[in-house]
Amino acid sequence: MSGDVVVSPPTLRWRGPCAELTAADRRALFERTAAMDTAVGERTASIVARVRQQGDAALRTLAHELDGVDLEALEVPRARWDAALGALPSTLRAALERSAWNIERVHRAFRPVSQETESEPGIVVGRRPDPLGRVGVYAPGGRAAYPSSVLMGIVPARVAGVGEIVLCSPPARETGQPSDVVLAAAALAGAGRVFALGGAGAIAAMAYGTESVPRVDRIVGPGNAYVAEAKLQVANVVAIDSPAGPSELLVVCDESSDPTLVAREMLAQAEHDPLAAVVAVTTSTRVADAIVDALAAQLPTQPRAEICRAALEGQGAVLVADSLDACVAFANEYAAEHLLLVVEALDDVLAQLRNTGTVFVGASASVAFGDYMTGANHVLPTGGLARSYSGLSTLDFVRWTTYQRVTVDAAARLSEDVGLFADAERLPGHASAARAWRTEVSR
Repeated sequence: MSGDVVVSPPTLRWRGPCAELTAADRRALFERTAAMDTAVGERTASIVARVRQQGDAALRTLAHELDGVDLEALEVPRARWDAALGALPSTLRAALERSAWNIERVHRAFRPVSQETESEPGIVVGRRPDPLGRVGVYAPGGRAAYPSSVLMGIVPARVAGVGEIVLCSPPARETGQPSDVVLAAAALAGAGRVFALGGAGAIAAMAYGTESVPRVDRIVGPGNAYVAEAKLQVANVVAIDSPAGPSELLVVCDESSDPTLVAREMLAQAEHDPLAAVVAVTTSTRVADAIVDALAAQLPTQPRAEICRAALEGQGAVLVADSLDACVAFANEYAAEHLLLVVEALDDVLAQLRNTGTVFVGASASVAFGDYMTGANHVLPTGGLARSYSGLSTLDFVRWTTYQRVTVDAAARLSEDVGLFADAERLPGHASAARAWRTEVSR
């Protein structure tokens, strides 16, 4: 920032003891999935309907209206993304390759496996993970490019064995195509096809299919409010990953923590979005006060200071809990996207945490490392939905086939009890089909 820019100290929305939060405070903190803006919902529904009815023609019109480009073709030729990869600066390419390798290694280690069990002699039940045929990955664009999101979506899908991976990312006004770094990441990660499409229109195209864009079996990846709303609106026809909103960070810390580090991590996540939620909860009043002071000291040095300020004022908090157990209870209720754990009893507290997208264990496990390089996925549930959803993984790119084997002897043993169930439910056909096997064991 230039020397003549003055940034005033931040104002946190909440500060003080957790025990003194009002009912309204707790609702605002814990119910972050705010009521959807009616205008966003209506506009999204209109876009989805246009794409469903008009196909490619609607996508071209939307690109003109929303992105300011006239697309010659919706699909980006493979030669174009290969060229982008070839032109990438060597240091950046090496960083992307390192990230892709780590993502692949981690997700390959956690691939789902087939399993069988014998519930009774002669009765075998199995489950087999079958890769999806085609998935769609959305990578945000517009004001910024996110090659990391490209890698996080495509690499796990490829590791899972998905048949075809389709990437959609908005076209830049200057080129009519996604940014070169996004195209390079697509080539590096192993995309099958790339389309210069963004927003709700891209989601609708992948959900329903158009003349150019194939229909997919699942849509994953982060995006703006319109993308998130579009994914919810098409979820009745295609599977989606967890609903996602603005970035979130909860820091759980005790007297041993470094307030300067905590403030630095909070600001790093706050710079994502004015609607980002950044909260620290600690057992120490001294540490809480020092975190507030550190935020005030560091904010003026942030290139995205005003975005950080808006996030701190809107969903920022530094709170004091009565004990570490109370911090854990707060964390499990808050259900943050990212949780940074900076306490002495790291493993003991980690074992008690249940509801969070991903836990960063210890001061040196910066959230930024997980955003880009550790190999864990950064596509994570927000808005408290970590109570129910998990981060993106190879599990999102398979469906499970269940199968059952029953020997003749086992069928005979099952027949009468199954017949009794069927009688109780007034399903005589079921009863007859089961009891037909009761004499087979004696043959």
